[in-house]
Order: sequence, then structure tokens, then C-alpha cells
Amino acid sequence: MPCSVLWPAVKDTLRNSGKYGILGMVESEMTATYSMGIGAIGQKRVNSVVLNVNGDNSCEMVVQSGYSGVTNDDAGDFKKRVDKSLAKLQTPPPAPPAKPEDASK
Repeated sequence: MPCSVLWPAVKDTLRNSGKYGILGMVESEMTATYSMGIGAIGQKRVNSVVLNVNGDNSCEMVVQSGYSGVTNDDAGDFKKRVDKSLAKLQTPPPAPPAKPEDASK
């Protein structure tokens, strides 16, 4: 898929998942730096994501994370959340309910 389709899902994930604090985002470069984790500042982990255009309809998402442990996989978790955001954004809105016909005609 093109990066123009994937980038809105990345932004939606960062803004609406409740898991990330956005530290910086550059629209023109399709990059973002974000924090995650709980507790004191020293316990928060800083990660980044960048989209690389590979032709007209191909996009590579690179998640850079210095943390991957037994109970956490920051990069894998982020990619799963982006997939969910992508599905949500690509689902067409429901059709408005049909108007009842005018019985007086």
C-alpha cells in the first residue's frame, strides 16, 4: 500500500491508542518519535517510526526501538496497533438511515 494510506494510520495510533506520548512528528518526512512506558521519566522508553516510500504503491514502516524483552515487544505491539488503526480508517462509514416515505402523497 502507498505511504499516503499508511501514514494516517500511524498518526491515529499515536494520537488515539492511549499508549504513546508524541515527542515529535514531521509530516513531510513521515517520521515520529514517541515515548511509552509507565512511571518516572527514566522508566519511559523512547521509540521512533519512519515510513519509506518504495515505488508508487509500496511503503516500508520502520519502527526503531531499543527495548524488546520477555513481556514487551514495543515494535511488534506498535505494528499491531497500526494494523488496527488502518482497518478502522478503511472501514466505510455506515449508510444513513432511509427516510420514511411521505404518507400524504
